[in-house]
Amino acid sequence: MDRNAFEQHVADEYGAVGERPWLSHPDYVVFRHARNKKWFAVVMRIPKKTVGLSGEGEINVVNLKNDPESVEFFAGTRGIFPAYHMNKIHWLTVALDDSVDDDLVKALTERSFDLTAPKIKPLKSK
Repeated sequence: MDRNAFEQHVADEYGAVGERPWLSHPDYVVFRHARNKKWFAVVMRIPKKTVGLSGEGEINVVNLKNDPESVEFFAGTRGIFPAYHMNKIHWLTVALDDSVDDDLVKALTERSFDLTAPKIKPLKSK
């Protein structure tokens, strides 16, 4: 999945509109929940070397939250890296260059969305 397809998927599936909070990085896009404002995806264009890839140039990636066991499991899979610029225990960086199966990108995005969703508080009994 490339960056445009990912951003379209997030808009279609979650109704989230990307925000550009950093003037110094206009190509960084944050997707967040409308109610609690928590991020569930951060799309960036970063130097390849920051995720351990060889060669010059940049790559589009997305940071997605996940549970620590899944982060450990997926980190090191082709196109999936320890989180760039985020907590490496709870976040993954996923390449948006068609190196990761689209269904896996969608599943990881759904998990990130669920983990960052507003919590439903139980009703108090009288």
